[in-house]
Amino acid sequence: MKWYVGALKKYAVFDGRARRREYWMYSLFNLLIYCAVAVVDRVLGLSGILDILYILATFMPGLALSVRRLHDIGKSGFCLLLIAIPIIGAIMLLFYACRDSQAGNNEFGANPKPQVMSA
Repeated sequence: MKWYVGALKKYAVFDGRARRREYWMYSLFNLLIYCAVAVVDRVLGLSGILDILYILATFMPGLALSVRRLHDIGKSGFCLLLIAIPIIGAIMLLFYACRDSQAGNNEFGANPKPQVMSA
């Protein structure tokens, strides 16, 4: 849950890097909370109003986190525009989201992944 709240706190931070774990845990909690909101919305008969409000509230944090995730693998945030390419764009973004962090520092900042020291 801390990854979800952490991403919401950095709702407009488009610089820096975000680890795979942060991205995927946010995505998981976002999906679970959205499902709960959708159920509540249907039970109360609000015709999707809660759904729309939740999507609007989480759009910017999700976008910022996606940009930081791309930065973590050394890609520009403009790579999110790949989503405009049907099917192939979504597959490429999924591939990028699954890639491991770029080792060391890159042009977007220090690696957020703790470095393991070998003896």
